[in-house]
Amino acid sequence: MVALVALERVFEVWLSRRNARRLRGAVEAGAGHTRVMALFHLAVLVACALEGRRARKHRFALAPLLGAQMLRYWAAASLGDRWNVRVLMVPGAQPVTNGPYRFLRHPNYLAVIVEMLTLPIYCGAPWTALFATLGNAVLLAGRIRIEEAALGGAYAAAFAGRPRLLPSRRSHVGDGNPFGNPAHRA
Repeated sequence: MVALVALERVFEVWLSRRNARRLRGAVEAGAGHTRVMALFHLAVLVACALEGRRARKHRFALAPLLGAQMLRYWAAASLGDRWNVRVLMVPGAQPVTNGPYRFLRHPNYLAVIVEMLTLPIYCGAPWTALFATLGNAVLLAGRIRIEEAALGGAYAAAFAGRPRLLPSRRSHVGDGNPFGNPAHRA
C-alpha cells in the first residue's frame, strides 16, 4: 500500500508540473511551506514502511483510505488545470465552486487528513498515525492560511457560507482557526 501511495505521489508531482506550465501568469504563495509538506509526506511514507513492515495490517482502514483518494481526485478533476501541489494563483481567475467545492472549501485537504490517519493504521503503524496526524494538522493550518490569503476577496466571497473541512453547519471560528467556518459563529 505504501508503494501504491508513493506512486500516486509521483503522478501528482508530474500532474502538478504539467498544470503549472499551463497556468500562464500564475503567482506562487508559500513555496517554502510546500517543500516542508513534501518532505513531511515522504517521511510519513518511510515511517509507514519501517514501523509497519512486520505488523499486522488493519484492513478496516482501507475503505476510508480509498474514500480519501476518491475525494482527492474528485477535487483535482473539479479544479482541472488549476489543481496543483503548490499554491499557484492566476490573477483574476474566478474560484472553482463545483464538484466537492460545493460543500467544502478544502476537500483535497480533508482527503489528506484522512490519508495521514488511515494509511499508517492500515500499515500497522500506530505511532506513525499519531505523529502524522498531529504534524499534518500543524502543516495544514499554515497551508490553509497561506492559500486563503493568496486566493483573496473573490474566493472569500464565494466560500463565505461553506465550511473549510467538515460538511457541518455547526463549524465555526472566531479566533482564526483554519478548520472552522467563520460564517457560522457560536
